[in-house]
Amino acid sequence: MYVCQKFVQKTTEMEQHFNFNNELSGKIALVTGGTKGAGKAIAERLLQAGATVIVTARNAPEDEDEQLDFIAADLSKPAGTQKVVDEVLAKYGKLDILVNNLGGSDTKGGGFAVLSDDDWEQTIQTNLLAPVRLDRGFLPQMLQQKSGVIIHIGSIQAKLPLYDSTLPYAAAKAGLINYSKSVSNEVSPKGVRVLTVSPGWINTSASKAMMERIAESSDISVEQATKSVMDALGGIPFGRPAQPEEVAELVGFLVSPRANYLTGTEFVIDGGTVPTI
Repeated sequence: MYVCQKFVQKTTEMEQHFNFNNELSGKIALVTGGTKGAGKAIAERLLQAGATVIVTARNAPEDEDEQLDFIAADLSKPAGTQKVVDEVLAKYGKLDILVNNLGGSDTKGGGFAVLSDDDWEQTIQTNLLAPVRLDRGFLPQMLQQKSGVIIHIGSIQAKLPLYDSTLPYAAAKAGLINYSKSVSNEVSPKGVRVLTVSPGWINTSASKAMMERIAESSDISVEQATKSVMDALGGIPFGRPAQPEEVAELVGFLVSPRANYLTGTEFVIDGGTVPTI
């Protein structure tokens, strides 16, 4: 009991010291794909820390949060990324935190032979070129103010690709991680931190729907479908997918002043899925 009380006391002292609830006060943050899943959780986490948060997606969320500034844009198109850059800088004059969370795969299963040029191009536009264009749009201003944080949301598929259905996605995320490291080497000496967060399987509404589709098509339970996907990944030692809030908590730390010495690094959050060091 004494040890527990000391831990609680120490945690309270840390919270008071760092003032977690207001540590991003005065910061302007943009979260792409911020209306659902991990993106929504990240946006809410930054909002709780005191930041002014802008989210983007093609369509407005069904349960729109009035505290979040929403910009409708298709970031897979150059015009969409330029629209977001122009609107953010026109309204706020700056951006302090950019979380390039948008990503995903709509390609069909069947391996490399069933994939067309359009499949590859669309996936690369969304998962690699959209972050590149947004970085290019916001970095000049960040460099001018000599401060800023850019987070690229990668994926463990960069190292552990599922070739049957997400080959272009895995390749795009591998490119994003390489790009993130490269740009960090260029801009970190000038005051802008660049980091990558690579999640494994995240328990989102989209992943739940996928488990339901697998269960229905295979005539098995959702629990059995979930286990089959974990087996395809080689198993998740932690025993379950990540919750969106767990990914958001990592991002919240990385963009905070508590992480000021961290840059150019990839942080994997996968419950131990990747079996190598």
